[in-house]
Amino acid sequence: CVTGLSVCHLGEHFQCSNDTISKYFKRILITFSSQPIYTTYVRLPSPQAPTPPTILKTRKFYLYFADVISAINGTHIACHPTASDCHPARDRK
Repeated sequence: CVTGLSVCHLGEHFQCSNDTISKYFKRILITFSSQPIYTTYVRLPSPQAPTPPTILKTRKFYLYFADVISAINGTHIACHPTASDCHPARDRK
């Protein structure tokens, strides 16, 4: 499985239009994030759950999660950097 590919790359690979790729991606996303699939298969950790060993033992991950109290999936924080700060802030979550 390859992630991070653009719609253009997928369209070229599967010989479909970008609109078709986008349409079906959206359908799949809605299907997997709706009942009954989401409520049956997704289990969120409790607030008391320990940090997974993969994060604790992997420096690459731990650097970003060391002081995290909690996180909310899908959170979007609007960022409007100045022109001089624009490049370091590009494509950051």
